[in-house]
Amino acid sequence: MSAPSPHPLLFLDVDGPLIPFGGTGYPTAADPWEGSGNPLLARLDPALGPRLLALPCELVWATTWADEANEILSPRLGLPRLPVVDWPEPSDDEGRDGLHWKTRPLLARAAGRPFAWADDEITTADRAWAAARHPAPALLHRVDPRTGLTDADFDTLARWLERAAAPAR
Repeated sequence: MSAPSPHPLLFLDVDGPLIPFGGTGYPTAADPWEGSGNPLLARLDPALGPRLLALPCELVWATTWADEANEILSPRLGLPRLPVVDWPEPSDDEGRDGLHWKTRPLLARAAGRPFAWADDEITTADRAWAAARHPAPALLHRVDPRTGLTDADFDTLARWLERAAAPAR
């Protein structure tokens, strides 16, 4: 069995953070995703891939795209296949306590490791719940869905991930 990674996890949502709901997109002359059936893919900036890979973390897809993120997005971003969070079936009381439906499964997946989560639907309730229940550092970072990940978001993530990884070195 291999030793756990010394790097924190970075859980990545797709719609909003990587595919912003504003803007016109990043089409290229030979865009292989043209006609793929998802017009929002043109808004996926291929430059995000190298920036994500440069972060001191273990990237994990935390999206309802599930493994399609590896099949459709990873090649366009220049990312390797990433681990994917498997979501549990929704429960009847989901959301009643103000938590995002991803919060509990992501803390379970982190299994006590430091993690950052980049999503456009994170709330104060999610942050408070994680702070009270997760033993390691956790950054629940809300991304503006109109712009997606910006330089400021990358700066925040990079600084936090560096600090979170420092004790493990």
